[in-house]
Amino acid sequence: MRIAVGVTGASGAIYGYTLITALSNLGIEVHAVYTDMGRKVFEYECGLTIEDVKKHAVVYDNSDLFAALASGSFKTSGMVVVPCSMHTLGALATASGRDLLTRAADVTLKEGRKLIVVPRETPMTAIHLSNMLTLAKTGAVVIPAAPGFYHRPETLDDIINFMVGKILDIFKIEHSLYMR
Repeated sequence: MRIAVGVTGASGAIYGYTLITALSNLGIEVHAVYTDMGRKVFEYECGLTIEDVKKHAVVYDNSDLFAALASGSFKTSGMVVVPCSMHTLGALATASGRDLLTRAADVTLKEGRKLIVVPRETPMTAIHLSNMLTLAKTGAVVIPAAPGFYHRPETLDDIINFMVGKILDIFKIEHSLYMR
């Protein structure tokens, strides 16, 4: 199994990093792309660098439209954009493909593969909601970064793992990130 992960500049970079490490720890091949702001927010919020990500994933430069992720012939089981900024959400809803992350997501949809977007913004405008609806109508799965609390989380990791576990559930990947 091979999964692509896109990380944008929205707050919540820990969700992307936790997903990447969880997939890697489960023996799944991970291909990641960070927007420029995604890298900056990741470093700021997590206190880590892209070198830490490279221990768990193949990492591409977002400006490299010749990268494998830009081609439909590069087979993946799907892609997750987590966190997904409203800027990127709008680009995905219009299939702009202006950089590697948005091109890879567009390829994921056109090839009929799973695309999951995890928007992390509040409150949302009607434009944001419309863009989510547009993506959902094309087959994308929208999982807002809105963790549940019925599993009685005790730590921040419990809350993060709940959201990452929900993403893994869409791919039908067995995990023990939260109590069911």
